[in-house]
Amino acid sequence: MAKTIVVKQIGSPIRRPAKQRATLVGLGLNKMHRTRELEDTPSVRGMVNSIPHLVQIVEEKE
Repeated sequence: MAKTIVVKQIGSPIRRPAKQRATLVGLGLNKMHRTRELEDTPSVRGMVNSIPHLVQIVEEKE
């Protein structure tokens, strides 16, 4: 079983650069306070780390 993380959107994409909005869409987030359970891979971690002001990691699962 792969490790997963639960990511929650805490910031609005309004008035953000297109690259940051595209990163949110890539993570599967598009509205405030929504969560997604994603596989814990280096690419997902990189996306989360590129927009720390818009998302937060709520939970890490084994």
